[in-house]
Amino acid sequence: MNNDFTFTVKNIRFDENYRPSDSTRITTNFANLARGEEREENLRNTLRMIDNRFNALADWDNPNGDRYTVDLDIISVEMAVDAASGDSALPLIEVLKTSVFDKKNNERIEGVTGNNFSSYVRDYDFSIRLKEHNRNQDEFSVPNDFGVLHGKLFKAFLNSEAYRENFKKPPVICISISSARTYHRTENHHPVLGVEYLQEEHSLTDEYFNKMGMKVRYFMPPGSVAPLAFYFSGDLLSDYTSLELISTISTMDTFQKIYRPEIYNANSAAGKAYRPSLNQQDYSLTRIVYDREERNRLATEQGKFVEESFIKPYRHILEQWSANCAL
Repeated sequence: MNNDFTFTVKNIRFDENYRPSDSTRITTNFANLARGEEREENLRNTLRMIDNRFNALADWDNPNGDRYTVDLDIISVEMAVDAASGDSALPLIEVLKTSVFDKKNNERIEGVTGNNFSSYVRDYDFSIRLKEHNRNQDEFSVPNDFGVLHGKLFKAFLNSEAYRENFKKPPVICISISSARTYHRTENHHPVLGVEYLQEEHSLTDEYFNKMGMKVRYFMPPGSVAPLAFYFSGDLLSDYTSLELISTISTMDTFQKIYRPEIYNANSAAGKAYRPSLNQQDYSLTRIVYDREERNRLATEQGKFVEESFIKPYRHILEQWSANCAL
């Protein structure tokens, strides 16, 4: 691995006072919630939903349903291609880190790193490169090396000293399932993650995460109405405690109810064979304002930004590094 690639980890608390900085990737979902006239109410209601969901799942020795609160930190990862030469650091990814405060025992419990996943290079891959590749094609296809550079950069970060210094366990990313796939309920049931679903063919997003060294399993937690996709690199069921898993579920189930209410705030739960749809009408809205159209537009703008500031100027270095990188 090229030692000139230097990673820097920064964090900022995500609470009702949070305001996105100028360097924040503004298509990040939590940044979208923190803008506009209703920003404080948005954030306050989101955090309350997360706490309520956590306590509903962690209901043992919790008779009043208020034993725990969840704190969230936004983790921003920057990468300098050649720090020794004075190159400025480029924003690479943003994730969330959870921690749990147990009011009964007056104890803070470390949660999970990952949860939400935002990436400038992924914006470029999906919003710029993939569209350009298919512009004049009769049938949709994917470039042969699609996601390879992004995957190697992500694994380089996980193997870096910066990651080891800041985080004890590998990340778990939790996102929405694909609306282009059908999921089938199994008999496998986990006490925290809930019932497991399977699908016959991985989605493009699943394959993209696979290049990042992450496997996927789909679970519908107790009280949820649709499965979530959990991406991980070790053993999801044994590497993390119940409270760690609940911190991820409560956070991302809440965000998905806001982002994709058609699926995750539907008025009926997924059945044995389930194909999610953003076009179905039987769902409820939260009181939290989220601008989905703005996010899609900004993804393209920021894909162009990373193309001009990272991919093009460092293309030769990145291609050489990727070719020689064994990650």
